[in-house]
Amino acid sequence: MVDRQFADPSIARLYDSFCAGRRDFDFYLPLVMSARSVLDVGCGTGQLLRLARERGHAGRLCGLDPAAAMLDQARKRSDIEWILGDLGSVGWDREFDLVVMTGHAFQVLVEDDELRAALAAIRSALTENGRFAFETRNPLVREWEHWTPDDVAEVTDDAGAVVRSWHEVDTRIGEDVVGFVQTFASPSWDGPRASRSTLRFLDRDVLKSFLVSAGLAVEEQFGDWSGGPLTDTSPEIITIAGRSA
Repeated sequence: MVDRQFADPSIARLYDSFCAGRRDFDFYLPLVMSARSVLDVGCGTGQLLRLARERGHAGRLCGLDPAAAMLDQARKRSDIEWILGDLGSVGWDREFDLVVMTGHAFQVLVEDDELRAALAAIRSALTENGRFAFETRNPLVREWEHWTPDDVAEVTDDAGAVVRSWHEVDTRIGEDVVGFVQTFASPSWDGPRASRSTLRFLDRDVLKSFLVSAGLAVEEQFGDWSGGPLTDTSPEIITIAGRSA
């Protein structure tokens, strides 16, 4: 089931505003621009692909997302393929030079079986020399401990109304799964709107084992969006992988 923050049109249209100034695009955009064909899995509003087209990318750009409300925003640009669905609903065979998952979308793959199936589909979609680029939060940093109602983000919608958002962790499942609620509220609404999400925080070694089992080999890893080395205190585990021999 799609989280409410992506399925509710009134929230989905605010997604880019809440994510303004994303540093990850500085990392991913050069990769996209250098690839002839690109698949963005969990593309959301399609901002990365739209930016690539604006910068002159002339090849194939394809965005895949299960949330219709997010794709409604993406489809404001019609010269990009937008597909409603997930990796289980498509069957590409060596069609993309680059597959990306941004915005920590990789972490929504919570169960082992869905993670294995997604990685198998991604490997199948890659050309022989294609690469898969994605990130997941480093569990050693325990970022979820900072997701509290005291940490509030605020944007203004098209009508001039202020919308506020905050997170609150409500569930720990095992060692690496965190459940939380993200609440959105505005004086112009009839009440707050809560969106429940669950994310998996894989450590470096477990992540590598899943990739290897899927026939993918880690080529590079970084710990931040400046391309710094991956350490125990790095906020991110940014990975570029390719088909293994």
